[in-house]
Amino acid sequence: MTVRISNSYSWQEKARWAKDKRDASLAKVEPKLVGIPAADSLPLSSQDMPKAILTPRELEITERYTITELLSLLRQRDITVEEVTRAFLRRAALAQAATNCLTELLWDEAIERARYLDSLPEPRGSLFGLPISTKEHQGMVGSNITTSASLVAWVGKEHGSNLLFDTFWQQGCVFYARTSQPQAIMHLETHSNVFGRTVNPYNRELTPGGSTGGESALLGMRGSILGVGSDIGGSIRCPAAHTGVYGFKPTTKRIATTGSRAAGQGKETISGCAGPMSVDREGLEIFMKAALSAKPWRVEPSLTTKEWTPHSFTKPLKIAVQWWDGVVQPHPPMTRALREVAEACRKAGMEVVDWNCEDLDHKKGWDILSALYWPDGGKEILGLMAESGEPILPLTRFILHEQPTVKELSQHELWKLCVERDAYRARYAQAWSNTGKDEDDEVDIILCPPSFGAATPHDQSRYWGYTSQWNLLDYPAVVFPVTTVDPVQDVKDLSYTPKNDEDRFVYDMYSPETFKNAPVSLQIVGRRQQDEKVLAALAEVERAMGRK
Repeated sequence: MTVRISNSYSWQEKARWAKDKRDASLAKVEPKLVGIPAADSLPLSSQDMPKAILTPRELEITERYTITELLSLLRQRDITVEEVTRAFLRRAALAQAATNCLTELLWDEAIERARYLDSLPEPRGSLFGLPISTKEHQGMVGSNITTSASLVAWVGKEHGSNLLFDTFWQQGCVFYARTSQPQAIMHLETHSNVFGRTVNPYNRELTPGGSTGGESALLGMRGSILGVGSDIGGSIRCPAAHTGVYGFKPTTKRIATTGSRAAGQGKETISGCAGPMSVDREGLEIFMKAALSAKPWRVEPSLTTKEWTPHSFTKPLKIAVQWWDGVVQPHPPMTRALREVAEACRKAGMEVVDWNCEDLDHKKGWDILSALYWPDGGKEILGLMAESGEPILPLTRFILHEQPTVKELSQHELWKLCVERDAYRARYAQAWSNTGKDEDDEVDIILCPPSFGAATPHDQSRYWGYTSQWNLLDYPAVVFPVTTVDPVQDVKDLSYTPKNDEDRFVYDMYSPETFKNAPVSLQIVGRRQQDEKVLAALAEVERAMGRK
């Protein structure tokens, strides 16, 4: 079916069409959700809403089990795929009412898929019956698919599936919800002219992060337990951190990205990647194993030919702690989280050292990276906005117009910039090698913030350095929850003098009451292609913290 959106429509009319399509998908929820407050009466935190609105059985299905446990129940036929699917569909609809996180609820498609899986004589696939939510710009399995990537110019634009989704489908999953992303898919916030603003399920006055903020808001309400995000500057890790869930950015070219829709397709200056967002640590490895089990490099030859091989440590970890990045000081709760986890690792027998970013010039890294994002100076994305007439949003303006290195580059300028990128990467790799007398003695991982603090107030996510640095270096990185903001412990240091304008902006933002009870997470970073080692290190660190 071809979807026709008249070119004579205003951008507001096109956006209304997209929202109407989403609302029609939500109207299929049965039984209807009863007791949701009016939009202007929603509570500051959405965490208690499920208990008031969902049934005890729905709460059990969506809250009681880890991903591994739920998969086991589904494979043993102790619970039907349809019952699980309906529970997550209704909880996702509730999350949408609370946070505005969905672009589409796949009610009919998901139930049809669930019934098919229940009809099979034997369960098939490593993801049999598991509901999986997805970031909208990546497309979807099925017919009559449209994808806007949150750009008005692409509203109603036909789309299809991608290699990663086809793999998960073959492994038996159920796709049931598509989630929001920001204009240009390049904010650490989730706000677009198509679907509006997504809010944080812990505090609606804060952002759930971006650009995979629809996923993080949905996961933060357990309207999903495993979702597919994408990351080119922090777009998995920042939102995962802001809602207290797990998020993993693999090395690029490990997971297939062919088939996704975004501006800048074909650009090789800096690459994005798909990756998992999950309510538990196990979900990250389940995702990676399933994605690579199909040997996607046989279909997408640009991918690394490398199966998933779990890593085992033969000696205690050597961890380098990045207390700050040499540009912006983290807020007090982030520093407290670093201190607590570093101390737990020491007590567990791990070697903990400091990571000096000041000599490595992360500010220079950002200058290189921001130019690499937009070698056309943003011409394509600005052209798409001009085509529809939609206004440019503040954080799009920030990343396009307020970065001094962003401009349309000549071919020779682009070559020169790529040489700078590679030299910077080599310098960083050498610094890592210098942490030990040989490869066995060097630092295993870097423990660092995924942001300067907890989730930020809306339109204030203007510093990317704590995540984007690792995209520039193409280092795998995982985010995990640690604590929450406590105004008693996390008082502001009124004697601190900011080092630069960015540091002052972040310092002035902090007030412990603004962020009270917001999740605080940390990030583990490894060398390029050491994805398995990063997830194994996460398990070691969490055990040191007293977790299973």
